[in-house]
Amino acid sequence: MAIRDRIAALLGVSTFRQPTLESVVSPDDETVARIREQNGGQLVLTPRSQTRWYLRDLEAAEHAADTGDLSQAARLMRSARKDGVYAGVLSTRTGGLVRLPKRFRGEEEIVTPLKRGNDETRGIFDEMFPATELALLAADGVELGIGVGEMVPVVGREFPVFVRLDPEFLWYRWNENQWYYRSIAGMLPIIPGDGRWVLHMPGGRVAPWQHGLWRAIGKAYIRKEHAQHHSDNWQGKLANSARVAVSPQGASEEQKQSWFGQVMAWGVNTVFGMTPGYDVKLLESNGRGYESFKETILDQNNEFVIAVAGQTVTTDGGAGFQNSDIHKSIRADLIKETADGLAHTINTQGLPQWIIDRFGEGALSPGAIVEWDVTPPKDRTAEASALQGTAQAIRQLAESLSVHGLRLDAKQLSIDFGVPVIEDADDEQAPAMLFDTSLQQALELAGMHRLQPTEDTVRDMLSRGGIELEEAPSGDVAALSLDLAPTDVSAVVKVVEARSSQGLPPFGDERDQLTLTEYLSQVEESNRAQGEIAVAEAEAEAGADAEIEVNEAEPAESEVA
Repeated sequence: MAIRDRIAALLGVSTFRQPTLESVVSPDDETVARIREQNGGQLVLTPRSQTRWYLRDLEAAEHAADTGDLSQAARLMRSARKDGVYAGVLSTRTGGLVRLPKRFRGEEEIVTPLKRGNDETRGIFDEMFPATELALLAADGVELGIGVGEMVPVVGREFPVFVRLDPEFLWYRWNENQWYYRSIAGMLPIIPGDGRWVLHMPGGRVAPWQHGLWRAIGKAYIRKEHAQHHSDNWQGKLANSARVAVSPQGASEEQKQSWFGQVMAWGVNTVFGMTPGYDVKLLESNGRGYESFKETILDQNNEFVIAVAGQTVTTDGGAGFQNSDIHKSIRADLIKETADGLAHTINTQGLPQWIIDRFGEGALSPGAIVEWDVTPPKDRTAEASALQGTAQAIRQLAESLSVHGLRLDAKQLSIDFGVPVIEDADDEQAPAMLFDTSLQQALELAGMHRLQPTEDTVRDMLSRGGIELEEAPSGDVAALSLDLAPTDVSAVVKVVEARSSQGLPPFGDERDQLTLTEYLSQVEESNRAQGEIAVAEAEAEAGADAEIEVNEAEPAESEVA
């Protein structure tokens, strides 16, 4: 299979093959290359500009386009771009589009140089497809429904440069289903996707010129041009007041001519000295025909805006510009239509040949594609908020279901919410994705019933989660953070540890190895024993004192007797 057939099969390029009819006379590649070199790399014919257009010219252009000749339609659109309103609105849709952020998808090895070049500044894509050339190609597609360009080799570079060609020289032959480009070398057949030609057809594969805006734009441009000319003519004739020289009835012919000559020579700061009977008057037009020209010009400006932008709010800033999403969505739809069409043309006719030349034919799949991000910033913020809400919902559902021994199908839920996901290459890692949540919930559920997992269960769960186990070195076991009551702490903390935490030296005896509970128990027991001894000693001392008092009292009694 030829390279071009391979590209067509992989990317769905519409096949326009060079005809084999003997009546078609086209120069060979060597002749074209020689003529191109002789003309400084240029093959395009000199464009012909038309400065005056009439509605009959638009009708003639329509009939010519239906035969495959787009020269008149292209010249009309080139003239229409002289209008400031139309040029501004068109540049918003095309020039502003190609300068929006680009997103590349595909093989990382291919995507990286497209985004960043060898000098780490501009990517190869920006060098290969200049923004100005792409904007002109997109404008041709909007206006005529078709545009054409050429990938021109550059000496010293490993990639060509895209050059937009004037669509005035496009020619389509119905009997051959073939597009040609008229050049100084002759009629060149256009073969899209062959590495040289790029044929941009957002207007459709069949008669794309019938779906362009050129007829609506052309009619508005011609009417506006005529209205402006008529307005200028009215201003030249009627905007300036006419001067009337009045002479008295009895004045001679010589006096009349003299007075008329003075009024006719009326200039800046002219002063007349008049005798009774002579007078100067200004005759002004009271007609309002100029208003019709003004209204016609405004109507045609609206035609430009509505045809290109789809509405007028985003250009004049009227009511609803900030608050009504429908106006913004219409504008965004048109920009996305242009962006998608341009990206499709580049992805199918521009990038494939570069991928083949640099990475080989096998790199076409998956290859790489480019697309423009046309999402308004306000919508991007809303999407981010929606994704955040989706993530929270998935997490909460996973936690709730895990309590009942169920697992959430996160992949299917992500697809339902439009969240792109990538599956792990190793399916065995899938259980690990829900491991943290499910284990935490399981431990909490077990703790509520005063249960704990066995060592075998923990090892089995960690093994299924893709975690290999080994014996931890002594002293390296990570401490678990447990919420303990003060009584529980005193039962596990030793006396030496408690004294050290308070900056006190150890006792230096067996008391240091006792827990606080044991030590306090011993202290309490010792205090109780000492208290009993003290009571006994006090009682013994009290008995001895009473005996002494009795012995001292007996002689006194005998003496009395």
